[in-house]
Amino acid sequence: MKFRVYLTFKLIIMKLVKIFALSLLTPAFLSGCTIIPGSNLTTSNKEYVPTLENQSNYLSNIKIYPITPSLLEKMQLAPIQAQNNPKLEKQLQNYQYRVEPGDILSVTVWDHPELTIPAGSYRSANESGNWVRADGNIFYPYIGLLHVAGKTLTQIRVMIATRLAAYIEHPQVDVNISAFRSQKIYMTGAVKNPGQQPITNVPLTLLGAINQAGGLKPNADWNDVTITYNGHQQTVSLYALMERGDLMDNRLLQSGDIIHIPTDVHQKVFVLGEVKDPKVLKIGHAGLTLTGALSSVGGLNQLSADATGVFVIRSAQRMHHFGVLKSEYVKNKHPIATIYQLNIKDATALVLGTEFQLQPYDIVYVTAAPIALWNRVLNNLMPSISGLNDLTSMSYNIRNL
Repeated sequence: MKFRVYLTFKLIIMKLVKIFALSLLTPAFLSGCTIIPGSNLTTSNKEYVPTLENQSNYLSNIKIYPITPSLLEKMQLAPIQAQNNPKLEKQLQNYQYRVEPGDILSVTVWDHPELTIPAGSYRSANESGNWVRADGNIFYPYIGLLHVAGKTLTQIRVMIATRLAAYIEHPQVDVNISAFRSQKIYMTGAVKNPGQQPITNVPLTLLGAINQAGGLKPNADWNDVTITYNGHQQTVSLYALMERGDLMDNRLLQSGDIIHIPTDVHQKVFVLGEVKDPKVLKIGHAGLTLTGALSSVGGLNQLSADATGVFVIRSAQRMHHFGVLKSEYVKNKHPIATIYQLNIKDATALVLGTEFQLQPYDIVYVTAAPIALWNRVLNNLMPSISGLNDLTSMSYNIRNL
């Protein structure tokens, strides 16, 4: 009787072990069996349409560069220094506002109040001024129509005085602008007061426009400010301009210019792997170094991290179309990324990390030590081994009944 029970139970154990082995070795079993907890995604019975030619084509030629003093010297950018902008200074010295349709002129003829305020002394300068019509003309007594569009105030003053000389002896004429309505620039993005700003007889620069807009918001991206003018686009760094005093990035604005201050949503790096607190970090307008990123996540996990495997994965070209990398890079065998490796087995190597500047969308990845990987394999196997050991012990106990 004991032998029959033992034989029956032994057969049950063998079937369980066979099922367990099949579950580990047969992918088809993994996709179809219902005893596995949770959900999974399988590619069986599905049509696989590769978007790239071959995974090995764009992963095989990726190069890894050790972070060394010589590499940092090659990558180091020229230091930002405070300097003047001679070209801008010359433009400001020679600046003259030119009247365009929509402006309102105020013309004063001394000793002739009937010509100065013909509409009445109780009206404002805007109401009683001379509006520049769409055709660029104004109407003035004795003169009639006078084309003023595109001319400076000095030129308009000479024109009016010359025409009035036929009716008034030695006319003394003064011309001012009561309202600047024809020309404007547009400030958009992460500033406190976005909107239009008029171009006036006081030259407007990029720095002046930002100040008039109330300054930058805390989430502004200082490094990728764009200026769109005449169908062209220029990118400038406000960090160099506003914090380092490099006036070479300042420029004189013209009518129709669009200044966009983006937010820092794209100024981020990803810190992953064997660190204490993996997270997404913002670079900030002053930049972020590799050592700074590691310290922001609490440093390496001293129990599992491989100190020789601190990697920075940098996209070679961030050219995306709806999130898909352009296939031309694969066809032309361009690498999709470049990898930089920092060995901090000796902690003094972190000094090199303080000189390595991270760029947007860099991935900082810290690999696990081989012993940590082996321990993880054992941790996954131990429940199964323990279960088989329990079944074996049970069969031994039944056999001895």
